[in-house]
Amino acid sequence: MKRQTGIWIDSSKAIIVCLDGKKESITEIDSDIENKSHHNREGNKGTFSGNQHNANETQLSNRKKEQTNYFMDSIIDYIKKSDELYVFGPAGAKTQLKKRIQEERIITPDKLKGIDTSDKMTVNQIVAKVRDFYTQ
Repeated sequence: MKRQTGIWIDSSKAIIVCLDGKKESITEIDSDIENKSHHNREGNKGTFSGNQHNANETQLSNRKKEQTNYFMDSIIDYIKKSDELYVFGPAGAKTQLKKRIQEERIITPDKLKGIDTSDKMTVNQIVAKVRDFYTQ
């Protein structure tokens, strides 16, 4: 039996649907990626001198990159054993995941069956979309 996996992903979470024949499992991975560029503890951005402001932006950028890598690694742990993979979602996170999969050769290119853009969906809609994709 093939293990078919579908992932709905955006920057806040990923919902992974694994199909093994008639059996299905659903896993949700929440992201800790910061999406704010201003934190309450930083105070008024207008009071920063040039270097201090740039340093904080660099720290935020580095922290966000580290958080994104951790999020992608968490997802990749689930898909390593997949025979087929389908990725979809509303934002750029799906292309980031595709890039990581290709760069690190997590699965062979022929196992990545599709990447689509879709809006926010309920878990039931996600499961239905994955089932529809693999029954075509």
